[in-house]
Amino acid sequence: MLVLAIDTSGKNGSIALARATPSQSDIEIVEVVPLTGGAFSAQLVPQIAALLGRHGHSKTDLGVFAVASGPGSFTGLRVGLAAIKALAEALQKPIVAVSLLEAVACGGAARGQVLAAMEAGRGDVYLGDYELGPQVRMHSERLLGKEEFVAVAKGKTVVTPDAALAEMARAAGAKIELIDYPNSAAIARLGWEHLQRGQTVLPEELEANYIRHSDAEIFSKPKA
Repeated sequence: MLVLAIDTSGKNGSIALARATPSQSDIEIVEVVPLTGGAFSAQLVPQIAALLGRHGHSKTDLGVFAVASGPGSFTGLRVGLAAIKALAEALQKPIVAVSLLEAVACGGAARGQVLAAMEAGRGDVYLGDYELGPQVRMHSERLLGKEEFVAVAKGKTVVTPDAALAEMARAAGAKIELIDYPNSAAIARLGWEHLQRGQTVLPEELEANYIRHSDAEIFSKPKA
């Protein structure tokens, strides 16, 4: 089965094509194609077509779609999710949505309780509390100020791709794993695991995992 995974959550993104065998838990990453930020909408469809063509496939050969559902860029996430919705609906194939915080948590070697941390801008941190064992269980995903993050991280295991957050948590007595930022290959692998557990969504059910409210939502709220 061919898996197509997309991550458009950050300044830069990527597309991964992977090959999976239903009887096996691991998958083979065929190729990862980087996407430069700022014009995901113009790049996605041509890059997917070119990626498939290079390996002798067409879109009808795809068996499942995996997509990074957030947190991340509001615009970038909308573009990626819209593309996946359209493809999955046209081809009648399942979709698996993967949280970037789960990808961060699983990107380290630690098991048991793990805090996945990502820089959220504006002095905030995206934080996921996960239990990693034979299966992954999410306790919570939330947005914290950096002081709150330091307090929560004290004495815990923190996995992060952000060096500044790693240093802050280390100073608070946390055990740190600094990893590379997860890309679409990580989304493909986790997507395959989710698919095997039946964790799929219909195109009309696919939504972004923003965690933070958009500026439009924040500024449209009536003042007290």
